[in-house]
Amino acid sequence: MTNIYVGNLPFQTTEEELTELFAAYGAVDKVSVVTDRATGRSRGFAFVEMSDDAAAKSAIDAVNGMELNGRVLTVNVARPKTEQRGGGRR
Repeated sequence: MTNIYVGNLPFQTTEEELTELFAAYGAVDKVSVVTDRATGRSRGFAFVEMSDDAAAKSAIDAVNGMELNGRVLTVNVARPKTEQRGGGRR
């Protein structure tokens, strides 16, 4: 399974639109547009999960740099969130 990061999204982009966009390259398992907790508005990025790694690579290659509603998308393999280390005493 490949988790794909999609950045620089137009704020009005829906999960349905992203599903349709990525489904052209293979089966889409899940799409999550990340929203601001306080306002509920999109934060301008999303994650797309695809089971077929080859289809995911094709989608990344095709959609990265594509324009969607006037914005050029940044698409790549999502990296796991790293633990942030605080500057506290030990």
